[in-house]
Order: sequence, then C-alpha cells, then structure tokens
Amino acid sequence: MWDYSEKVQEHFFNPKNAGAVADANAIGEVGSISCGDALRLTLRVNEETETIEDAGFQTFGCGSAIASSSVLTEIIKGLTLDEALKVTNQDIANELDGLPPEKMHCSVMGREALQAAVANYRGEEWKDDHEEGALICKCFAIDAVMIEEMVVANNLRTVEDVTNFTKAGGGCAACHEDIEGILTKVLAERGEKFDPNAAPIEVAASAKEKMPMTNLQRIKKIEEVLDKLRPQLMADGGNVELVEVIGNTAYVNMTGACSGCQMAAMTIGGIQQRLMEELGEFIKVVPASQMPKAAAAGA
Repeated sequence: MWDYSEKVQEHFFNPKNAGAVADANAIGEVGSISCGDALRLTLRVNEETETIEDAGFQTFGCGSAIASSSVLTEIIKGLTLDEALKVTNQDIANELDGLPPEKMHCSVMGREALQAAVANYRGEEWKDDHEEGALICKCFAIDAVMIEEMVVANNLRTVEDVTNFTKAGGGCAACHEDIEGILTKVLAERGEKFDPNAAPIEVAASAKEKMPMTNLQRIKKIEEVLDKLRPQLMADGGNVELVEVIGNTAYVNMTGACSGCQMAAMTIGGIQQRLMEELGEFIKVVPASQMPKAAAAGA
C-alpha cells in the first residue's frame, strides 16, 4: 500500500477548484480516459496583465491525479503565465509533501495541462503528437522527448523510474529496451553509466516481496472495498455494482443517483483510488459500458 501524505489526502477528499472555470479563456487537455488518466485545466486570464485570475480542473484518474490537479490550481492562481510556466512537476509534488514514486506521472500530467492551457490562450499549438521525438511507448503514447526530459529533470536511473514518472513501459513492456537506450544516452552525457540492476527511486523492499493476488482473491477484495463505500453512495441515493474483473481492470455500473451524474467520473476515480490503496496494486475502474463485447456477452 502506498504511503500518501496528509496533504495528498486533504486535496483528494476536499479538492480545491474542482470543475470548469466560468468565462475561461485558456483550456488545456491532456491524457486519455482509455489510458486511465485525463485532465482538463481551465483558466481565466487577465488579458492586460496575463495574470491567472482563476483556475479549475476536471480529471479522470486516481486520487494522486485529483490531488496534483487541485494543488496545481492553487499554486498558479495569481501568477502571470510566464511565472506559471516555471512551475515544474517536482514543485507540484513538493507542495503535496511528496508523492509515491509510482504516482509521479500525475504531477507530470498537471505540468503538461498547464503548458497546453497557456499555448491555447496564446493561440499556439501545443504539440503532443510526437513529431519532435520517436514514439517509444505505444501503450501510453509516450515519446522519446518526454522520457529524456523526465530523466534529466528528475535524475531518473532505471526503467521502473521512467514508468513511475511517465507511465512509459507500464503496459506490454515491449519498449523497455528503448527506454534503457535513452537512459544510457542521458546518463552518459552527465558522465554516468546506466546500471540495469540499480534500485529505483525510494522503492520499499516490501513492495518487491509482496506475492501477487489470484484473480479470485482480487475479486473478493474488490467486493469488500465496494461494500465499505456503498453506505456513502447510498446516502446520496446512488450505488455501485461490480460487473466483471479482467486482469487489472474492474468494470462497474453506477446505479441510482450515480447513474448519469455529472460527478460520476470523479466518483469512479475515487473508487479506483480506494481500491488501489486497499489492494496495493494498480487497478483501473471503468464503466461496464466500455467492457469488451466478448466479455460482456459472457458476463
């Protein structure tokens, strides 16, 4: 189970500036729901001073994504656009008193959304289509430029570090050799040698020793967690039903008042975060409507 700071928990359970800003004149969208994380950042910028007067976010993701987005909006309000662009993903993590290494990519997503919003305001094209660098990770659409930037900015040394900060390599693992090549190149430029056996950043030994659950154990544990969450959902007239678990993806139906609610995506994100905390592993929670047809037919 990951160790979250009190600030991360505070911004997750009581996020600041959630929702879209009225009369926003700068919008930044990054990520993809299909990849498990998506963020939409809206800003209202004073056109005379280029000062950010208000900021809001809408996110589909885990608790760390919500907390990172929440604290980012607090950091940048009152800054000029040029000042805001100096905010790094490490600044976001520091403001939260740190993030688990496996969750650093959430702070990176916030930084990118800010860059996209500023580009949108200035009428510029924010490029995330990999024209500047070769596409390395096809599972999460991460290119070489982003990986190199994260290796340099955060002093990364292992493939696991790169996965934690960018999600690259976290899917099929076919790109691990290419990631090692980037690490070898960047480390050599600063006079260091890539060591494939080096320990990743702040990974507890207990995490490596933990035995993986069987799918049956995972389903039982998910049901137990959902049972804990149901009273809170039912108090607002809603509920959640587990439909199927395929690999690390849990398909659910939101029922009652939760069905069609504008906050359903955030509710699902909260369920996902709670499951990951309880299970101590990555779990993606997805509406049952997105379940593969073959699996849905057998459910």
